Amino acid sequence: MTEDQLLTGVRSAIAAAPNATGAMQQAVRLLKDGKPHYTWVGIYLIDGEELVLGPFLGKPSPHTRIPLGRGICGAAATEKATIIVDDVNADPRYLACSLETKSEIVVPIMNGPEVLGEIDIDSDRPAAFGAGDRALLEQVATLLAEALSDSQP
Repeated sequence: MTEDQLLTGVRSAIAAAPNATGAMQQAVRLLKDGKPHYTWVGIYLIDGEELVLGPFLGKPSPHTRIPLGRGICGAAATEKATIIVDDVNADPRYLACSLETKSEIVVPIMNGPEVLGEIDIDSDRPAAFGAGDRALLEQVATLLAEALSDSQP
Protein backbone atom coordinates (compact mmCIF):
# COMPACT_ATOMS: atom_id res chain seq x y z
CA MET A 1 0.00 0.00 0.00
CA THR A 2 1.36 3.41 -0.95
CA GLU A 3 1.54 6.34 1.46
CA ASP A 4 -1.16 8.11 -0.57
CA GLN A 5 -3.54 5.14 -0.36
CA LEU A 6 -2.91 4.78 3.35
CA LEU A 7 -3.42 8.50 3.95
CA THR A 8 -6.71 8.41 2.04
CA GLY A 9 -7.90 5.52 4.21
CA VAL A 10 -6.83 7.24 7.42
CA ARG A 11 -8.48 10.50 6.37
CA SER A 12 -11.78 8.69 5.67
CA ALA A 13 -11.63 6.70 8.91
CA ILE A 14 -10.92 9.77 11.03
CA ALA A 15 -13.74 11.70 9.35
CA ALA A 16 -16.16 8.82 10.00
CA ALA A 17 -15.08 8.24 13.61
CA PRO A 18 -17.72 9.10 16.23
CA ASN A 19 -15.21 10.86 18.51
CA ALA A 20 -11.52 11.61 19.07
CA THR A 21 -10.85 8.23 20.71
CA GLY A 22 -12.37 6.45 17.73
CA ALA A 23 -10.31 8.60 15.35
CA MET A 24 -7.10 7.69 17.18
CA GLN A 25 -8.00 3.98 17.29
CA GLN A 26 -8.72 3.93 13.56
CA ALA A 27 -5.51 5.79 12.70
CA VAL A 28 -3.42 3.41 14.82
CA ARG A 29 -5.08 0.33 13.28
CA LEU A 30 -4.72 1.53 9.69
CA LEU A 31 -1.08 2.56 10.15
CA LYS A 32 -0.18 -0.76 11.79
CA ASP A 33 -2.02 -2.79 9.14
CA GLY A 34 -0.80 -0.66 6.24
CA LYS A 35 2.90 -0.71 7.02
CA PRO A 36 4.30 -4.16 7.90
CA HIS A 37 7.54 -2.65 9.26
CA TYR A 38 5.53 -0.64 11.85
CA THR A 39 5.92 -3.08 14.74
CA TRP A 40 4.38 -0.89 17.45
CA VAL A 41 2.03 2.03 16.75
CA GLY A 42 0.67 4.23 19.50
CA ILE A 43 -0.58 7.67 20.38
CA TYR A 44 0.41 9.55 23.50
CA LEU A 45 -1.66 12.50 24.70
CA ILE A 46 -0.48 15.45 26.76
CA ASP A 47 -1.78 15.50 30.33
CA GLY A 48 -0.21 18.37 32.25
CA GLU A 49 3.55 17.76 32.19
CA GLU A 50 3.29 14.16 31.02
CA LEU A 51 2.53 12.12 27.95
CA VAL A 52 -0.11 9.46 28.64
CA LEU A 53 -0.44 6.39 26.44
CA GLY A 54 -3.67 6.28 24.47
CA PRO A 55 -4.66 3.80 21.77
CA PHE A 56 -1.86 1.50 20.60
CA LEU A 57 -1.23 -1.77 18.79
CA GLY A 58 1.76 -3.96 19.50
CA LYS A 59 3.27 -5.43 22.62
CA PRO A 60 2.23 -3.73 25.88
CA SER A 61 4.52 -0.84 26.80
CA PRO A 62 5.85 -0.29 30.30
CA HIS A 63 5.86 3.44 29.43
CA THR A 64 2.25 4.47 29.96
CA ARG A 65 3.25 7.89 31.37
CA ILE A 66 6.33 9.78 30.18
CA PRO A 67 7.41 13.13 31.63
CA LEU A 68 7.86 15.86 29.01
CA GLY A 69 11.50 16.08 28.01
CA ARG A 70 12.19 12.42 28.89
CA GLY A 71 12.94 9.84 26.21
CA ILE A 72 12.50 10.34 22.49
CA CYS A 73 8.75 10.84 22.98
CA GLY A 74 9.29 13.52 25.60
CA ALA A 75 11.92 15.19 23.43
CA ALA A 76 9.63 15.33 20.39
CA ALA A 77 6.86 16.92 22.47
CA THR A 78 9.23 19.43 24.05
CA GLU A 79 10.96 20.30 20.75
CA LYS A 80 7.63 20.30 18.85
CA ALA A 81 9.38 18.45 16.04
CA THR A 82 9.43 15.03 14.41
CA ILE A 83 12.31 12.85 15.59
CA ILE A 84 13.56 9.85 13.63
CA VAL A 85 16.02 7.52 15.31
CA ASP A 86 17.66 4.99 12.97
CA ASP A 87 19.30 3.03 15.81
CA VAL A 88 17.60 3.29 19.19
CA ASN A 89 20.54 1.57 20.90
CA ALA A 90 22.79 4.46 19.84
CA ASP A 91 20.45 7.17 21.19
CA PRO A 92 20.77 7.79 24.95
CA ARG A 93 17.26 9.28 25.04
CA TYR A 94 15.63 5.97 24.08
CA LEU A 95 13.38 4.43 26.75
CA ALA A 96 13.55 0.71 26.01
CA CYS A 97 10.18 -0.94 25.49
CA SER A 98 11.12 -4.03 23.55
CA LEU A 99 14.46 -5.70 22.91
CA GLU A 100 13.37 -6.20 19.29
CA THR A 101 12.93 -2.47 18.60
CA LYS A 102 15.68 -1.09 16.36
CA SER A 103 14.31 2.26 15.17
CA GLU A 104 11.64 4.79 16.09
CA ILE A 105 9.78 7.80 14.72
CA VAL A 106 7.84 10.24 16.90
CA VAL A 107 5.59 12.89 15.32
CA PRO A 108 3.98 15.60 17.46
CA ILE A 109 0.24 16.24 17.06
CA MET A 110 0.03 20.02 17.04
CA ASN A 111 -2.82 22.53 17.26
CA GLY A 112 -0.99 25.70 16.28
CA PRO A 113 1.82 26.10 18.81
CA GLU A 114 0.20 23.65 21.27
CA VAL A 115 1.25 20.01 21.44
CA LEU A 116 -1.83 17.81 21.95
CA GLY A 117 0.02 14.52 21.77
CA GLU A 118 2.10 12.48 19.37
CA ILE A 119 2.25 9.45 17.15
CA ASP A 120 4.97 7.01 18.26
CA ILE A 121 6.04 4.16 15.99
CA ASP A 122 8.70 1.52 16.58
CA SER A 123 10.17 -0.92 14.08
CA ASP A 124 12.16 -4.09 14.50
CA ARG A 125 14.18 -2.99 11.45
CA PRO A 126 17.08 -0.55 11.78
CA ALA A 127 16.66 2.75 9.89
CA ALA A 128 13.09 1.75 9.02
CA PHE A 129 11.68 5.27 8.64
CA GLY A 130 12.34 7.52 5.67
CA ALA A 131 11.00 10.70 4.11
CA GLY A 132 7.81 8.95 2.95
CA ASP A 133 7.02 7.77 6.48
CA ARG A 134 7.69 11.22 7.87
CA ALA A 135 5.45 12.94 5.31
CA LEU A 136 2.65 10.40 5.84
CA LEU A 137 2.76 10.58 9.63
CA GLU A 138 2.97 14.37 9.74
CA GLN A 139 -0.20 14.51 7.61
CA VAL A 140 -1.90 11.94 9.87
CA ALA A 141 -0.88 14.06 12.88
CA THR A 142 -2.56 17.09 11.28
CA LEU A 143 -5.77 15.07 10.77
CA LEU A 144 -5.65 13.83 14.37
CA ALA A 145 -5.04 17.38 15.64
CA GLU A 146 -8.31 18.44 14.00
CA ALA A 147 -10.18 15.49 15.55
CA LEU A 148 -8.69 16.14 19.00
CA SER A 149 -9.34 19.89 18.81
CA ASP A 150 -12.95 19.35 17.77
CA SER A 151 -13.51 17.12 20.81
CA GLN A 152 -12.27 19.61 23.40
CA PRO A 153 -14.83 21.77 25.19
